[in-house]
Amino acid sequence: MNLQPPRTRIQRKNTENILNAGLEVFSRHGFRGATLDQIAAEAGLSKPNLLYYFPSKEAIHVTLMDRLMQTWLDPLRKLDAGGDPVAELLAYVRRKLQMSRDFPRESKLFANEILQGAPRMLAALEGDLKRLVDEKATVIAGWSRAGRLARIDPHHLIISIWALTQHYADFDVQIRAVLGPGHDPMTEAESYLVTLFTKLLTPEG
Repeated sequence: MNLQPPRTRIQRKNTENILNAGLEVFSRHGFRGATLDQIAAEAGLSKPNLLYYFPSKEAIHVTLMDRLMQTWLDPLRKLDAGGDPVAELLAYVRRKLQMSRDFPRESKLFANEILQGAPRMLAALEGDLKRLVDEKATVIAGWSRAGRLARIDPHHLIISIWALTQHYADFDVQIRAVLGPGHDPMTEAESYLVTLFTKLLTPEG
């Protein structure tokens, strides 16, 4: 059985530098607009050195998307079927907004991939993502049937949460332009979205 030797500390560092550089370049220019020369320059490496670690631009992008998908799924995985329905969904809203605050480049990378038709991650969207969404949608539907949550389409609820939280990362420049100086978009967004979803999700009576 052939085992690959463990990578050295320098190799691990260079790999992470390349991936971080790729994230920066892809989130700024999209997959089509990004080049290996740009990524190498951002990473502080020569192009031949970069190609020692990754054979192509697509290889860097695929690695980033694989990592991102797992990060993107984590907030929904934490939705607890045994918890209070409204509290669990509000916590999910907060986690998604926190991701927009902490990972704006990753959000833009994801958005760019989707806008291109998801050629490098469609299988993950139709596989892991769909299975998890279907699982949590079943939980939400059960809460609604039990009268613990307002009657609502669970799939469209999840999609709405994505739209209303990720927008703050993907369209940050637009939001800041509209709000003007003196505003903290993420803090204000959290207060607004918690109020909005509390009213939407709380069952009548």
